[in-house]
Amino acid sequence: QVQLVESGGGLVQAGGSLRLSCAASRLTFSSYGMGWFRQAPGKELEFVSTISRSGGRTYYGDSVKGRFTISRDNAKNTVYLQMNSLKPEDTAVYYCAADGSGRDPGGRHPYEYRYWGQGTQVTVSS
Repeated sequence: QVQLVESGGGLVQAGGSLRLSCAASRLTFSSYGMGWFRQAPGKELEFVSTISRSGGRTYYGDSVKGRFTISRDNAKNTVYLQMNSLKPEDTAVYYCAADGSGRDPGGRHPYEYRYWGQGTQVTVSS
């Protein structure tokens, strides 16, 4: 079965950086738009970013635009999220997902994604 495994989360001070990775297996990776979402305690799942199958197009949520960068390496079946200038409000569990809607890049809504990772915790201290 398809597996998406996130890594790279942790505790960082405000203003710091983290790089998340999501490794896919049993998936024709280059055929899927990929996305990142996050969920803070007590809040709904929030769209962070998505990248097209080739990596040539990217979209970002307004709250992370200019600070986060999504990228992918199709040879390694991996999608990344570089997070800079982190703020306490970025604290959340971050999930990667493979788009199931056929859109390229992927959609902005969780229901458009078919496969999900288990999530990785990012905590930003003030």
